[in-house]
Amino acid sequence: MHTRFLIALAVLCGLLCAACSTPPAESGQQAPNTSVSQQASPPQAAPPSSDKVLPKSEPVSVEIAKIGARSSLVPLGLNKDKTVQVPPVEQPMQAGWYTAAPTPGERGPAIILGHVDGNKQPGIFFRLREMAPGDEVVVARQDGNTARFRVTRVDQVAKAEFPTQAVYGDTAGAELRLITCGGVFDRSARSYQDNIIVYAQLT
Repeated sequence: MHTRFLIALAVLCGLLCAACSTPPAESGQQAPNTSVSQQASPPQAAPPSSDKVLPKSEPVSVEIAKIGARSSLVPLGLNKDKTVQVPPVEQPMQAGWYTAAPTPGERGPAIILGHVDGNKQPGIFFRLREMAPGDEVVVARQDGNTARFRVTRVDQVAKAEFPTQAVYGDTAGAELRLITCGGVFDRSARSYQDNIIVYAQLT
């Protein structure tokens, strides 16, 4: 994978987490679980990689029954200053996909981003930390195909230790990464200290 692509995606993660900059509403909403270890969870055994991949086609929506999450997907590219775009924090239930990565179902890691919260409301990935190996993620595509992914691993990592290569490096088959903010909310920095990262493979 090109170094320029890896650098851009590393910047992407930092910008996404900076955008999750408001704690959930205090009335009737529960803050993200901060009792989870700040270290990455031990790697889970991944199922054998499949050679089955789909042709390139833009994703139109993502659905995760386990956490009650469903959203259309907006394309995310680069801003004029070469920083990576993120879903609008004013619309925290909106998810987006990074257009420089493979589309979901293509060989390689597709990237879907969502806020844990925003505008004092829970975001589309507010419950992402509840995901576990075996859970399903469904992505509808513009070509009419549905890409179904099975979760293989869920990590919570400090932003300063973001595993760029593990998340964005080349893969033998079609994979998916879901990324949001997590951990303790730093009120002075107005951002969360960690990332929640879900790894999944096409089934």
